Amino acid sequence: MLPERAGVGYIPLPMSEAQDIQRVVEEIADHVRRSMPGLRAGNPLPPSPVRTASIAPGSIRDNADLAPYIDHTLLKPEATREDVARVAREAVEHGFATVCVNSSHVATVAGILAGSRSVPIAVVGFPLGAALTSAKAFEAREAIHAGAREIDMVIHVGALKARDYALVLSDIAQVVEASRPWPVKVILETSLLSQDEKIAGCVLSKAAGAAFVKTSTGFSTGGATVEDISLMRRVVGEDVGVKASGGIRSAEDALKMIQAGANRLGASASVAIVTGQRSTAKY
Repeated sequence: MLPERAGVGYIPLPMSEAQDIQRVVEEIADHVRRSMPGLRAGNPLPPSPVRTASIAPGSIRDNADLAPYIDHTLLKPEATREDVARVAREAVEHGFATVCVNSSHVATVAGILAGSRSVPIAVVGFPLGAALTSAKAFEAREAIHAGAREIDMVIHVGALKARDYALVLSDIAQVVEASRPWPVKVILETSLLSQDEKIAGCVLSKAAGAAFVKTSTGFSTGGATVEDISLMRRVVGEDVGVKASGGIRSAEDALKMIQAGANRLGASASVAIVTGQRSTAKY
C-alpha cells in the first residue's frame, strides 16, 4: 500500500538508478490509475495515434524532405496576428507537419491551414508548466475547440524534481483526457533535469497516455541535444514519439536529431532549415 499525500500516492525515495525509477514510477502510475475517476485499475491510458513524417530518415535526400518532420513554431509573447498568419502561410507553402502557437492564436492558424496537410498545435501551461492542472486541462479543451489538433503541454517541472510522481502523472493524464481524440506531447524541459529525472519524466508521460515526449520550451536554459533524444527514445520505445525542440537552426542540426531518434522537430528556423540556410533564431 502506497503512502498518501493530498489524495494521491507519493513516495519521496532517493533515486540514483534508472531501473529503480522505472519500478517506482510504474508502481505509482498503477496506484494513481486506480484512484483517478474514469481510469481502470492497472490499465495504461491508450495514447492517441502518433502522426509522424512519411519519409524515413534514410530516405532524406534533400533539405526539403525535412519539412514533414517540422513543427513550424512561433511562441514569442510579442507575436502579432499578422506574424502568426505569416507563419501559417509558410507552413502551407513548405509542407510543414504543423504550426505551433500559443492557444490564443489557434483559431487564426486553423483557418489558414484548413485544407492543407499542416495542422495547428497549441501549447498548454507554457512555458513554466507550473499552472494548476485544472487550468491546463481547461486550456487544452479550449484550444481544441478553437481548432488545435495537437497539444504540447509543459510538465510540472518542480513536482518532477521533488519526485512527486503522482502529481506529475495526474497532471499529464488530465490534459491527455481533455485533449482526446488529439495527441499530447509532454515538454520535459530537459536542461533543468538530471538524467534520472529525464527518465522518470519519459516513463510518467508514457504511463499517462502521452503520444510524444519533447525536450524543451525554447525559453529555458538550453534546448535539444543528441544525447537527450537518444535517451528519450530508449526509454519510451518505438510506440511513443520523440520531439526535439530548441536550438535546431539548420538542416545539419535537424538530421542529427532525426538520426538520434526524433520523429518530430520543433523550430522557428523551419524555412531556413528546408532552404539550406542557418538561422540565429533561439527556438
